[in-house]
Amino acid sequence: MRPYGRSKRMRREKWANRMAILGITMVVFCLAIAINTKGADLRKSDLAYAAKEEDLEQQVAAEEERARELEEYKIYVKTKQYAEEVAKEKLGLVNPDEILLKPSE
Repeated sequence: MRPYGRSKRMRREKWANRMAILGITMVVFCLAIAINTKGADLRKSDLAYAAKEEDLEQQVAAEEERARELEEYKIYVKTKQYAEEVAKEKLGLVNPDEILLKPSE
């Protein structure tokens, strides 16, 4: 026969072990929930950043196209053809060999 004290102590230790395992399980479960929640937030942020990156890449492409057009315009402004167009449109000047026809009203 076993002594009375040992059996009670074993039951108490067994209960303490079960509570420790339950506590550890709860901590691990809470950590898993926290990691999963944070991961979902990070996935949302990643999608938002990907959309923003795509938008910025489109803006960069548009600005590069605009820079190319401005460079072409800069070259065009230096030509004689541009100077003649500006003189005709804004100043009303004509070349010496041109004949102006005005519509009758």
